[in-house]
Amino acid sequence: MGTDYRLAYGTHATPEDGRCAMEWVSHLAGEPHSDEPRCVSQVLRAYCTSLNDSLDDGPRQLLRPYLARTIGTADDGLDEERSWIALDWLIRTYAPTWLGAAGLTKAAHELADLTPVTDAPSLRGALLALKAARRDARAAWFSSLGAARAAAWIPWAAGRAAAREAAWSAAGAAAWTAARVAVGEIAGDRARAIAREIAGDAAAVIARAARMAAGRAAANDAARYALAPTLETLQRSAFTLLDRMLPTVSLDTPRAANADVLDEERLIPVGR
Repeated sequence: MGTDYRLAYGTHATPEDGRCAMEWVSHLAGEPHSDEPRCVSQVLRAYCTSLNDSLDDGPRQLLRPYLARTIGTADDGLDEERSWIALDWLIRTYAPTWLGAAGLTKAAHELADLTPVTDAPSLRGALLALKAARRDARAAWFSSLGAARAAAWIPWAAGRAAAREAAWSAAGAAAWTAARVAVGEIAGDRARAIAREIAGDAAAVIARAARMAAGRAAANDAARYALAPTLETLQRSAFTLLDRMLPTVSLDTPRAANADVLDEERLIPVGR
């Protein structure tokens, strides 16, 4: 494999500046340098671009074995199904994972056990469960504040914002970029907003408990440490989600143009 095969953050004006996941796909497919390769489905492009930029450098490299399998998906007619798979993950995996981590196991199970969200009718049903879970998560957050709710000085606000942002960046944003491509209705926007609020409040509960236990001097480090296991779990799940949205082998073969890049990450069938 070429020693320069490394995924970089963001987009790049030239290959010499680096390549993100989709810029490498353009290279593998023999297309001009771009982060919008014509050979890749719009949903997969959106998901991989967002995931590429949400991951730290080490985990980002785990995208490499999936890239060849995106080639040839542009016209395969599966983007609507992919978008629903992504939205279903957001509702039945992402939000419940945060709820469970915050100790809200009943709400977590109620979301995780929903019928798969595959169309507008099933989404409408899921919205009812999402709203109930949001109430539970919001109640847990307010309960965690205790006397701080009445304080004029509220340093916990910044900590809450950081926890909410960390929760959403843990593949939630990537899943939504994939879902919104085909699920472009108001109900989909509501589901995304509620799932984000659930995760944010649950993450804030976890972070606040860690901050309070550690004391002010070590509060930020304690919060990051407390959130890390859930973030790592969702990172792994994000790659499982990507695998589900991809064909088991590449639909087209880029090897003739750029064989040097793919030696150890070739078109290996992946079981479902």
